[in-house]
Amino acid sequence: MATVLIPVPLRKLTNGADTVFCEAGTIRELIENLEFGYPGIKERICASDDSINRFINIYVNGEDIRFGAGTDACISEKDEVSIVPAIAGG
Repeated sequence: MATVLIPVPLRKLTNGADTVFCEAGTIRELIENLEFGYPGIKERICASDDSINRFINIYVNGEDIRFGAGTDACISEKDEVSIVPAIAGG
């Protein structure tokens, strides 16, 4: 199972867990499986068209998926997926 690092704003959906484990072959599958186990998490990660919200960054082993295959990025059981909300400021 892939290791998924959960940011503080989403931990209320994972019962406070900062790390969860999820089986999936792609980021798209991972999000669907997370939604099954933690209802409401998908709507905080994805836009209505199932794309990743522009204020959410997802990394697989430190690599931003936006610069690769996006939600079709392949993942394996040894991968670490980080969900990182963008921080705005001035």
